[in-house]
Amino acid sequence: MRKHLRKLLPDHQAILANRWLAPFGNTLLHPRLWHLNRRSAAGAVAAGLFCGLIPGPFQMIGAAICAVIFRVNLPLALFTTLYTNPLTIVPLYLVAFTLGKFSLGELGSGSRFTAPPDYGEAGLLAWIGQLADWMAGLGRPLVLGVALLATLLALLGYFAMRLFWRLYLIRAWRRRAHLRGMRTA
Repeated sequence: MRKHLRKLLPDHQAILANRWLAPFGNTLLHPRLWHLNRRSAAGAVAAGLFCGLIPGPFQMIGAAICAVIFRVNLPLALFTTLYTNPLTIVPLYLVAFTLGKFSLGELGSGSRFTAPPDYGEAGLLAWIGQLADWMAGLGRPLVLGVALLATLLALLGYFAMRLFWRLYLIRAWRRRAHLRGMRTA
């Protein structure tokens, strides 16, 4: 399992060669941020899934901060945030809005979901302002729903990764036992 994931993830030397990350070298060199086992992988997936719902370009920053705080695999946490993109963010926020309305007991009320603002030519700061206004207009159901959905996705991702890793190990153990049996026979 580890060798399959290592093919997809960058090594720490490539990231440390980046001039923007050089000031954080001591923090980013912590061995647990680069170690890949079932605990660090499950925690990284949970952190990435949780931070993936952060609006705007702050998803990877949030995932990196969570990876450093919880000492889980940094590249996998960053990679996992990519489940949100321009095609998936609106359906995810619609689910979050509905979940928030359901948890507040407002599922039958008249407020409706409106699409988030497009990133236009006005620039990043203008878009962030429009996004904040959009979120304030949707109010409590969206904020609560995003927090609940992020937590739910993180929990599901954590336990799914643990289960997937465990099933992979059981399969590998059985394959090795079968090969040992073939050699002795």
